[in-house]
Amino acid sequence: MSVVIVGGNDRMATRYQDICKQYNWKSKVFTQLPTDFENKIGQPDLLVVFTSTCSHKMLAGVKNRSEKRGIPVKHVHSASVSALKKLLECYEVKQDVGT
Repeated sequence: MSVVIVGGNDRMATRYQDICKQYNWKSKVFTQLPTDFENKIGQPDLLVVFTSTCSHKMLAGVKNRSEKRGIPVKHVHSASVSALKKLLECYEVKQDVGT
């Protein structure tokens, strides 16, 4: 499974990746808007947007990419470690029930 995290704190980017590794997720983290953002998102299984720390321009790129590719997007207000863990746990449970 792969996840792209958009927003969050710059100092926490490696921490977000470590948490995703614990849950067996491959991850990309974008705390700042890079050039060619929409193409760098790729084709993940899940897009996570930390809305409290995400720019409007990044949010528009996420929306465009998710609509074109049918990627599920989860919006989380808090950019905390516990919020990410809670989301990944809930998503993992839903995946296990479906299989």
